[in-house]
Amino acid sequence: MKDLKKEVDMKKIIHRAASRGQADQGWLKSYYTFSFGGYHDASRMNFGLLRILNDDYVEAGRGFGKHPHDNMEIVSIPLSGALHHQDSTGRDKIIRTGDVQIMSAGKGIAHSEHNASETESVSFLQIWIFPKERNIEPRYEQKTFEIGERENKFQVVVSPEDANAVWINQEAYFSLADLKKGISVDYKRKREKNGIYVFVLEGKIKVGKELLKRRDAIGITDVEFISIEASSDAQVLVIEVPMD
Repeated sequence: MKDLKKEVDMKKIIHRAASRGQADQGWLKSYYTFSFGGYHDASRMNFGLLRILNDDYVEAGRGFGKHPHDNMEIVSIPLSGALHHQDSTGRDKIIRTGDVQIMSAGKGIAHSEHNASETESVSFLQIWIFPKERNIEPRYEQKTFEIGERENKFQVVVSPEDANAVWINQEAYFSLADLKKGISVDYKRKREKNGIYVFVLEGKIKVGKELLKRRDAIGITDVEFISIEASSDAQVLVIEVPMD
């Protein structure tokens, strides 16, 4: 079994928070890990089938009007506040902190997202994964997860096979962990040849020899598992995706 202690065996790419693309429209502040909208960097197009990881902040009462998508798995994770989602299937839902939503755009869907509050801002991640099957019927799923169930361990929130998670049309997995300072946890790859992308939501962690801070990320391939050590109290998102 390969281990990050054997740095020579590990292929990695590091994306520091400060290196991300940015956009500021006043009511909307966005940070782009990968090329998106007006931000383009040929070296930052994707990590395997992970295409987009956007970190958005939306002011009270504002949001995105109805717009179309197709053939993309779109995952939304509120970090604070709540989002109001509406789409062309008739879906009308509020997504709150602790919820995870997935929309399989399939052969085509239109949706809107607005801050559900008139007084408080909302912070959320929107993540796009290329689908396994194209042109499926659009689908939507949303679940509420017990945040205490991820303390010092991984909680799977997106999976193609775990009934406790939201289903994704891809061999991809999202896991969240809240770690206390000094705790070390292992993440074992679920699918051979998948890559592992670690995104630090809050705090500081060490992955192998690399120290990662808030909103830093590391993409790792050619390992069966990684060890994550919390250098402070930390919150971590791990995205495991096929690399081709």
